Amino acid sequence: MLGLMSVVKPVWASIADPVSSRVPVLTGTEFDLVISESPVNFTGNPRMATTVNGSIPAPTLRWREGETVTIRVTNKLRETTSLHWHGIILPYQMDGVPGISYKGIAPGETFTYRFKVVQSGTYWYHSHSGFQEQTGMYGAIVVEPAGGEKIRADRDYVVQLSDWTDEDPMRIFAKLKMQSDYYNFNQPTVSDFFRDASRSGFKTAFEKRKMWNEMRMSPADLADISGYTYTFLMNGSTPDGNWTGLFQRGERVRLRFISSGTQSFFDVRIPGLKMKVVQVDGQDIDPVTVDEFRCGPGETYDVIVEPNDDAYTIFAQSMDRTGFARGTLAVREGLTATVPELDKAEWLTMTDMMGAMGGMNHGGMAMDHSRHVMPGMAMSGGLAIPSSQVRHAKTEYGPSTDMRVDMARTNLDDPGIGLRDNGRRVLTLADLHTIDGPLDMRGPEREIELHLTGNMERYTWSLDGLEFGKSTPVHFRHGERLRVILHNDTMMTHPMHLHGMWSELESPEGHFQARRHTIPVQPAQRISFLVTADAPGRWAWHCHLLYHMDAGMFREVVVA
Repeated sequence: MLGLMSVVKPVWASIADPVSSRVPVLTGTEFDLVISESPVNFTGNPRMATTVNGSIPAPTLRWREGETVTIRVTNKLRETTSLHWHGIILPYQMDGVPGISYKGIAPGETFTYRFKVVQSGTYWYHSHSGFQEQTGMYGAIVVEPAGGEKIRADRDYVVQLSDWTDEDPMRIFAKLKMQSDYYNFNQPTVSDFFRDASRSGFKTAFEKRKMWNEMRMSPADLADISGYTYTFLMNGSTPDGNWTGLFQRGERVRLRFISSGTQSFFDVRIPGLKMKVVQVDGQDIDPVTVDEFRCGPGETYDVIVEPNDDAYTIFAQSMDRTGFARGTLAVREGLTATVPELDKAEWLTMTDMMGAMGGMNHGGMAMDHSRHVMPGMAMSGGLAIPSSQVRHAKTEYGPSTDMRVDMARTNLDDPGIGLRDNGRRVLTLADLHTIDGPLDMRGPEREIELHLTGNMERYTWSLDGLEFGKSTPVHFRHGERLRVILHNDTMMTHPMHLHGMWSELESPEGHFQARRHTIPVQPAQRISFLVTADAPGRWAWHCHLLYHMDAGMFREVVVA
């Protein structure tokens, strides 16, 4: 099976306890982290990885809410590095984004991060320099609440999902620029055409295939990078390595899922076990019991399970169904459970391409909203609701944009391609309700609308048709409450991460849903959230698919 070759354990891996303590855990308020290169072997081919303290994943950092942490990071690489504390609210100078919050950490230098921890929950950290995250620089953060943990569990495990490649990431990027579907082998075939013809008739099937061909797009365009080059990892272990967490029957086990996949969405389930989702992006939610959830790059999901059999498989398949990460919950070492077959890959639908009404504009009038400000907002029963009028920027009408969606869908109850009507209870954004409500009860003073744009043939990704470097910063006024609308004009899901401030997801009617630091925006979808601009400084705002970010889907935010 692609991406699931037999492996040799990484040379750094501890063999003293192969079950749950492979990843070092560091606690306290003072931390020393060293960035260097380390030899690894995940696939039978020795490679060099970028590591923190010689470990993949990097050491798990355990903090306590209300304390001040000091983290000294020493760079032993031959290039500049950085560490970003994903989802952590802190001064912008400590955020760890070279070119935005600081210069980065030069070779041979030590940079000291120091900040007060003002939140609790599950988070993570990673490099924000080049493709170092792809080559191994990511780790977990667990913050204990100041008043003690409210979520009761007898066992507590981090489950960090990631993707590894033996290829040089710069070589992968060059291949994608030359041929965006280089790693996609799930292409429509002649037999697929005849299957469609038998279901819908020859004319309908022909017109459908003709439409996709004329647009130079593929309904199988689910992921840019597949199991052809990726090996999917769970806590640094390959599927054959089988990371295992132990339990005793009747215990409540907390699993802290962290999606560190550079370019991969994982669909997570534990066959035979219901999962009670209790926390998302570090924030407690009203518990939701599900069979499955999708975990995109940057997101974290905490679940409670109550296992009673001897062993269960933790199964996290990639969205394009070309591989999976896998681990085991077991009552003792060495036990395994059946590993499910990969689900069949599903094709994108017309709704994924065209949105709510199946209407897409390839031309027409462009509206200038270069300031992204809408002075007036629609009202419904006295509640300001997100505007539905689509405002394409003039900059979207250029070579960096190959499609524009005029009638985007706004519903939050879609689990996404590959998870619809699969017979399992799947988590959706509509299910999420942060327990203590919004941090700020004010309504929005204004709206900012940004469009997620791209050109697949050129492999360019952008915001409002402008790649980073061609764009100007987005300005938030310090202290203001504003609404952000993200409108996806592409056929790919983009996990959008705003640094430094909480993104408070709202329903299409303008009601508070959930506090997030990373929001996945599905194809042809229009999503809104509220932000309180309470963090002065310069911040990054980008798609958390690393190759999309590097290709231009990145914007600076200035709060002043």
